[in-house]
Amino acid sequence: PKKGETILDLACGQGFFARAFANSGAKVVGVDISPSLIAFAKEHSLKELTFHVSPAHKLNFLNDSSVDAIALVMAIQNIENPNEVLKECTRVLAPGGRMVIVMSHPAFRIPQSSDWGFDEAKSIQYRRIDSYMSDAKIKIDMHPGKKESEQTITFHRPLQVYFKLFHKHNFLVSRLEEWISHKTSATGPRKGAEDTARKEFPMFLCLEVIKHGA
Repeated sequence: PKKGETILDLACGQGFFARAFANSGAKVVGVDISPSLIAFAKEHSLKELTFHVSPAHKLNFLNDSSVDAIALVMAIQNIENPNEVLKECTRVLAPGGRMVIVMSHPAFRIPQSSDWGFDEAKSIQYRRIDSYMSDAKIKIDMHPGKKESEQTITFHRPLQVYFKLFHKHNFLVSRLEEWISHKTSATGPRKGAEDTARKEFPMFLCLEVIKHGA
């Protein structure tokens, strides 16, 4: 973050990144649909930070072209209407402003349709993908293994869906990074294969897009 710029932390949760952005000298506005998370964010943040309870596609408290940058961290895959959200982001973002999106990698981390496997003959760990091109709305147990578990909803979309939406809403992709895990396995017969696989299959994707035009 650049000192003095206005950053929108969209789907900010409990305000972790909003506080980090503010510590870098930015003016930060945090938004989340959850009243309880926004209450936590307000309680644990400096008074200078501004927080709002709102869905990501209704930012009526922000003027047109009023923010310099938007952060959307590990949230877009949990948003049902990315078209409306990106349309609103275009409205509030200044021309030439940037949006940074971090998500689960759509090509390698598909809930209930991807998993690790091990080839005994070749002694390699591989990533199995059961489906990719089909959009999916997936229920996830928040407490796996419990008899009664709250559920959340996540959405899988292939990469082309996001890139078409960027084009539709005048965003140009300026940067793409694929993030691997730096964890290491405990000593065992599969340690080498598991550590190698983590470096070959990125579980997270980071995109920077720039608002093009007026």
